Amino acid sequence: MKQKGFSLIELLIVVAIILIIAAIAIPNLIKSKMAANEASAVGSLRTINSAENTYSSTYGTGFTDLTTLGTSGMVDNVLAGGTKSGYTLTASPSGGSGTSTNPYLQYSSTGTPVSTNTGTRQFCADESGVIRYMTTGTGCNNTSSALQ
Repeated sequence: MKQKGFSLIELLIVVAIILIIAAIAIPNLIKSKMAANEASAVGSLRTINSAENTYSSTYGTGFTDLTTLGTSGMVDNVLAGGTKSGYTLTASPSGGSGTSTNPYLQYSSTGTPVSTNTGTRQFCADESGVIRYMTTGTGCNNTSSALQ
């Protein structure tokens, strides 16, 4: 009698081929996810830049922090929460007291990867609206490389 089906060797060969394909594909998947997280962080900083300018012109007290941008409806609740797509986001005003007679004239915002698996670059922006990045450390500032 002839048996139907696959032998153990044939099944092992198929499993080995699947594992080889996975070993090739997974690093590319991780790189793609990191690139998407970095693009999201840049988009979030652009949103913060726009929200800061809108808040400043609407309320007359200058720039503000990320939480206030969220409660005033300038940014969504996820962004206002400070963590989005593997990045921790902040916005901090400076250069004044936040009143109509002494408004905050400056702000800085940053996007820092939560881990090395979520991104490799830290992003930052200020009242100039230029988004900058650093590939090492966490010292992104207005002398860091600007995005092109």
